[in-house]
Amino acid sequence: MATHKNSDEFYKKLKEQLADTSSWPSKYMYKFIVPSDQSKIDQIENIFDGTGAVINTKASSKGTYTSLSIVVNMPSPDAVIAKYKEVGKVEGVISL
Repeated sequence: MATHKNSDEFYKKLKEQLADTSSWPSKYMYKFIVPSDQSKIDQIENIFDGTGAVINTKASSKGTYTSLSIVVNMPSPDAVIAKYKEVGKVEGVISL
């Protein structure tokens, strides 16, 4: 697990990359992997509820994990990072 300092550095670098490579507002694709537990999937979907996000889910071949691809129009790099931090609170989630 990354330390708090490392995650702050990661998000700072991500913000710079997003600002440099896209004009905002812009569509952004999030990808997450979570254990195949419907309550965890629902938690992630609820975070994007009301945003107009298009969410696709796919179970792994053994059904142990579920991947979520979420495409949503975001107003700024800060908003993108805020969603990552919110989803990061879901137990067992992996952000790609």
